[in-house]
Amino acid sequence: MKITLFTTLTAIALTLISTSTFAQQHKIIHAGSVLLGAEQQLKTAQTLLITDDKIAAIKAGYVSQDAFGLSDAQVIDLKNQFVLPGLIDMHVHVTFERDASVNRHRWTTEYEADQALRSIKYLERTLAAGFTSVRDLGSDHQVIFPLKRAIERNDIAGPRIFAAGNTVSPTGGHADLHGYRADISAGVGASLGICNGADDCRRAVREVIKSGADVIKITATGGVLSNTAAGVNQQLSDEELHAIVDTAHNLGRKVAAHAHGTQGIKAALRAGVDSIEHGSYLDKETIRLFNNSGAYLVPTLLAGATVSEEASSNPNMPIAIVNKVREVAPKMQASFQLALQNNVNIAFGTDSGVSRHGLNANEFTLLVSNGMSEAQAIKSATVHAAKLLGQEARLGDLSVGKQADIISVAMSPLQNIDALKDVQFVMKAGQVYQ
Repeated sequence: MKITLFTTLTAIALTLISTSTFAQQHKIIHAGSVLLGAEQQLKTAQTLLITDDKIAAIKAGYVSQDAFGLSDAQVIDLKNQFVLPGLIDMHVHVTFERDASVNRHRWTTEYEADQALRSIKYLERTLAAGFTSVRDLGSDHQVIFPLKRAIERNDIAGPRIFAAGNTVSPTGGHADLHGYRADISAGVGASLGICNGADDCRRAVREVIKSGADVIKITATGGVLSNTAAGVNQQLSDEELHAIVDTAHNLGRKVAAHAHGTQGIKAALRAGVDSIEHGSYLDKETIRLFNNSGAYLVPTLLAGATVSEEASSNPNMPIAIVNKVREVAPKMQASFQLALQNNVNIAFGTDSGVSRHGLNANEFTLLVSNGMSEAQAIKSATVHAAKLLGQEARLGDLSVGKQADIISVAMSPLQNIDALKDVQFVMKAGQVYQ
């Protein structure tokens, strides 16, 4: 009798827990203007039904909760707003932000927890700006992956993170530590991604993936902001590039290649990388390689504009960096225009961390002023970004079954792209943040 009573009470308790904990949550959005589907068709007076974290239905007109057979749905009035998918920034560094006024040796006194705690405000600002997903391309694995998990647990607010963790780079390359005594550099500890030779680079890719990487970031060429007068030419050899890409692809990861110089861009594309970050020096041959491979360009025009401004105003910027800024930044816009004119796949990316977090939408202004239409610019941060992520089945547009990542602005960004600089409403995975 006791066993029967206990079993019955347990069943009742589990039923109560199930109905209270797992009851579906419904939200209804009445949208005045909205971009729908992968083709981003502009429609007016639409209703989106959100069930838990997904878009459950899209109906013409303003449909009431009674018409859906619901009595407890939250109704969100965006009738005077322009509604579009949550934005995706494909190149950020959420664990730091350049600040000329900060002691650049601060890292010698800090722990990983300092970086993580400081990153919380960067993540909040990014989400508030309407970016519901980001691809972090270069942050220490001990910082970025705990942040990613904290967001997934809803411990902190922030965009959905797809992260590379430590960058794969040769010794002395763009992602290595420069400018310090060898014993100081050694005391920091070798990065997981530093490698030399094809076999060692295979090892590095495996180590980075083991640490949690969703994507592999490599430095195919030198970079502007590393304190070394090494230029922006090819740094990883052809053999190393092929080893990295083959290993990453065999382990189900895409490869994003930081690349400025023309020969390094060509070598990375021939090796099969999935995206070129920055792409400052393009020519006809690189365009052909882009189009043949289907690789994406992530132009990061905002980074070029930001460092150009700093080079003229920050007397403490090392001369090796200043020289590279003056050489590279003026080339970025022309290369972007060449890619745009020749139908290269382009995905939105800012390199935020170089620029201020939360100002990501400034990239839209630069894209449009350099030849993109407003509609193309929006697609670069939604549909095309989702494809490059390999997440087009769940992200990037407003369709039934997709994640409910939804934002709104006060006026049409198809008429004025700067409308995206003032996001009024933010929903990520069905949860309202703003």
